[in-house]
Amino acid sequence: MKADNETLLLRGLAKNDRKAIETIYRENYNLVQALVVKNNGTAEDAKDIFQEAMIVLFEKAKQESFTLQCQLRTYIYSICRRLWLKRLLQQNRFMIAEDSEVELAHVEEEVEEQERLNTEFSMMEKAINSLGEPCKSLLEAFYLQKRNMQDIALSFGYTNAENAKNQKYKCLVRLKKLFFSQYNSQT
Repeated sequence: MKADNETLLLRGLAKNDRKAIETIYRENYNLVQALVVKNNGTAEDAKDIFQEAMIVLFEKAKQESFTLQCQLRTYIYSICRRLWLKRLLQQNRFMIAEDSEVELAHVEEEVEEQERLNTEFSMMEKAINSLGEPCKSLLEAFYLQKRNMQDIALSFGYTNAENAKNQKYKCLVRLKKLFFSQYNSQT
């Protein structure tokens, strides 16, 4: 079934169908961005690389003889990986010694690892969203906004920083329970 959907996406891409292009982008961009950023790139670099890969994919999809031999996301990932490595080499940000062999990890393994991480991030986001207030805001203030406990105590109405710290601990315990209940039900 997934292969049929991917074939339809490729046909839509070949016809410049907006929905197909948006679907390919939505389902694959985060994976590519993670690849580029993890390997000395920026979000802007990832956009450029993904756009180049979409052009390559568009040209391939227009060819009658083209058949996908793997999952679409694996194909896109491998194109982007090759394009990013090429760009790093051109910018002298990645060096290959002449007498050494470069062992490239299997693309499938990298894709699986990234998908696993994306799933875990998604589960954590669900757990945070189901945490409720004031826990959600308190944890965001401390971990994302990097506010100190004294500031948090003042803005959340706790009598002192120690009480705010205790509440943060209780919220973390609740978050861990929510996350691991989802995590254990997935595995």
